[in-house]
This record gives sequence, structure tokens and C-alpha cells, in this order.
Amino acid sequence: IVFGLKDEKAAIDKTIDFAANFSALTRSLVNRFPESNFNATLGFGSNAWDKLFPNQAKPKELKTFKEIKGPKYTAVSTEGDLFFHIRADRQALCYELGSIIQEQLQDVTYPIDEVHGFRYFDGRAIIGFVDGTENPEPEIAADYALVGTEDPTFAGGSYAFIQKYLHDMDKWRGLSDEEQEKV
Repeated sequence: IVFGLKDEKAAIDKTIDFAANFSALTRSLVNRFPESNFNATLGFGSNAWDKLFPNQAKPKELKTFKEIKGPKYTAVSTEGDLFFHIRADRQALCYELGSIIQEQLQDVTYPIDEVHGFRYFDGRAIIGFVDGTENPEPEIAADYALVGTEDPTFAGGSYAFIQKYLHDMDKWRGLSDEEQEKV
């Protein structure tokens, strides 16, 4: 879920208060439903960080994504101040937390995007391939995915880039297996 932050003092105060209690809220759901593999993360966009925490240190690489134009495609830059990534084996838990977030922040934010995902057959992406097979092992992945000693104030944190792609599934299905693997 991606929200924009309204430009008013009440929005800043309410969002800071919500963020301070977010881990307790998620911990409550984990404790109530321990078998659900529930997990939720809250992230802040660069502009929101500047509004919410103007007198605090800022993660060194937290910047607004700049559009990248290629010869054929463009990686666009889209707005977003608050990012929530919610996962669980039971979709009802995702809905529950999303409802709580919306209820508590509806007066101080505006919706930008909401995407509902699901686990496809055998953990495959909808294009038919098992996603993540080339990812490094967890011990090695942490070196790439987590902020380390280069930014000690934020060590253990991470960055998220949110992009959405539209797939031409008819064109995809028309490719040979070898061509798909190259993609």
C-alpha cells in the first residue's frame, strides 16, 4: 500500500504517532496468529522523511527515484510517502492490518496505490518461472540487502524501490522457452 502524506501539521503529528506504534500493532497480530507467517513493514519516502523527521539524520541513500529513460522503455518515478508491505499466509490478516492503517491515517493521507498479491503454483511468478532462484543464500544476501557499517545509524535497515510492470501475456506465451529464459 502506498500513501501520500497531506501537507499539514496534523498529518505530520498523526503519522509520527502511528509510526511509533506500528511495531506494537504488528506484534499484536503476530501474537494472535502465530501460525500465519504474518509480517509487515513500514517505509518512508525521501520527501516524507524530510517532513516527518527534519531534525533527524537521514539514511544516506534515501532519495527520490529519478526516471530512467532507455531506448525502448522508461522506468518511471512515481510519488509515494508511506509504503506498507504486508504478508501472511491468511489474506484476512493482510486485510485486517490494511483496514487499521486506512482507518488511522485516512484523515492525513491520500491513497496512491494498493496491490494484492498471491502465491502462484509452486512459488512461481505468473510468467511461469520460480522467482528468486538466482538470489544469494540468506547469509550472503544480508550483505547486499541490509544497510551496514557505511551508514551505522541505520544499520540493519533496507531500501525499497516500488515499480509496477504490465505484462503482455499473449506476447510472452508466444516466445519459446529459450527466449523466455533469456528474458
